[in-house]
Amino acid sequence: MPLRLSPTFRDRLAERAGSPAGARPLIGMWACTGSALVTEIAAGSGLDWLLIDGEHSANTLDTLQVQLQVAAAYPITPLVRVPWNDPVIIKQVLDLGAQNLIVPMVSSAEEARAAVAATRYPPEGVRGVGSALARSARWNRVDGYLRDAAEHVSLTVQIETAAGVAAAAEIAAVDGVDAVFVGPSDLAASMGLLGQQTHPDVVAAVERVFAEATAVGTPVGVNAFDPAAADAYIAAGAAFVAVGADVALLARASEALAVRFLPPSAPAPSSPSASY
Repeated sequence: MPLRLSPTFRDRLAERAGSPAGARPLIGMWACTGSALVTEIAAGSGLDWLLIDGEHSANTLDTLQVQLQVAAAYPITPLVRVPWNDPVIIKQVLDLGAQNLIVPMVSSAEEARAAVAATRYPPEGVRGVGSALARSARWNRVDGYLRDAAEHVSLTVQIETAAGVAAAAEIAAVDGVDAVFVGPSDLAASMGLLGQQTHPDVVAAVERVFAEATAVGTPVGVNAFDPAAADAYIAAGAAFVAVGADVALLARASEALAVRFLPPSAPAPSSPSASY
C-alpha cells in the first residue's frame, strides 16, 4: 500500500493563517540533547512544533534520524536545523526523512536561493537523487515522491545578522522560502550587542524583519526563551515562536531543586540567562 508523508510546517502555518477562529502563533521548543528519549518526551508535550538542532548540539545523522522516527508517533511537527547552508548536508538530512528544514545564517537573497536549490531536485535545484535508498521516500514506497518532493519539504531560513535584517524583504520574497525565523542571539552579536537579545535596538531589528516578511506574505517567527519577550513578539505578530529548549529546561529545573533543598550555606550554582 502506498505510504503518505506528514503535512509540512508550511502546511501547519497555512492552517493557522486560515483558521476561522483566528490565528494563534505556533508554539515550539528546541531538542538539543541528541537523545531520542528526551526528544520523545518533548514530542509528547502537546506543543505545535519541535526543532531538532544540528548546529549547536552533538547531533549526528544517526541521532537526527532516530529522533525523527520517535517524533513521528506524535502530532507535533518536527523541524531540523542543519549546521550550515550546505547542499551536501541538506541532501543528507532530507534523505533521513526530515521534511522541514531550518537553514541558519541566511543574510542575502542569493543565500536563500541557494538553500531552496539544495532542497529541490533538478532542474529546479541541485538535490542529489537517492530516494530508492532513503527514508525520505520510505525507500520508494511514497508514490510520486520524485515528482512531488517539493510538496513534501518546507524551508525556513534564519535571519540572524544585521546584513540579513537589511535584506529581509528580499530574503522573504525568494520563491521556495516558506518561512523566516529570527535568531535574536546571533543578531545581537552581529549588532555589537553580544548577550543583549532584549536590547531595544535588537528588538527593533526583529520587528523590522516581522514587518518586511509579513508585507510579502511570508510567515515569520522568532526564538524567545524569556516569557516576557515571547509575549511581546506574539503581540507583534509572530506566526511561530520557540519558547524553550530541553537542555535549558533541565538546567533551570535542576538549579531550582538545589535552591529549594540544599542548606543556605551550600554554594548556589550560577543561573545565567538563556542565550537564545
